[in-house]
Amino acid sequence: MSAFLLLSAGRGPQECAWALARLLHRLTADGTGRGLTIQQVQAVPGDRHGTYRSVLIQISGAGAETFAASWTGTLCWQAPSPYRASAGRKNWYVTAQPPHRDAQPTTFVEADVDIVACRTGGPGGQHRNKASTAVRATHRPSGIVVVVDEERQFSLNRRIALQLLRQRIEHGDEAARRAVTTARWRIHDELVRGDPVRVERPEPQRPGRRG
Repeated sequence: MSAFLLLSAGRGPQECAWALARLLHRLTADGTGRGLTIQQVQAVPGDRHGTYRSVLIQISGAGAETFAASWTGTLCWQAPSPYRASAGRKNWYVTAQPPHRDAQPTTFVEADVDIVACRTGGPGGQHRNKASTAVRATHRPSGIVVVVDEERQFSLNRRIALQLLRQRIEHGDEAARRAVTTARWRIHDELVRGDPVRVERPEPQRPGRRG
């Protein structure tokens, strides 16, 4: 069982990218303590070393979905800014949301294509009108249909029809991938500051022993 979470600092200041790294560390420790495996799938680093603008993680193990849900929403890292001593603000917000899944590519197989010979009207001579040299090709999984009558030979029209179907399916897959990417980036703009589902803070430092 696995679940995915996309953590984003949105368009917040550099402290939010720092907060994301701190929250990711806390989330990973929490998940590992529950016997889960946390893996980074993608990451966009921040301007400062060790910070992130966004991180896509995969959570694997029993109860992964429940754990992911407990970290879904607006998260707050409550600590003074490590970069600006004069900053009075101590709450730095990050959003964590299930991402849109990657679009699965369509595998083009000729066996999934129905080829039907047909006649088409228009110029081309008596041979084209009398003989069924045109091709109507239907890709059953996607429902895409093309009709080709460019050539006088059925075999040539068949070859062109298959090429057209392959191209249209590839273009459709590319459009689907762009839509997923757009939807993921939209999460960065959906960060709501305030009313967090979690507020995390640095662990209190323990006083050192005196020798």
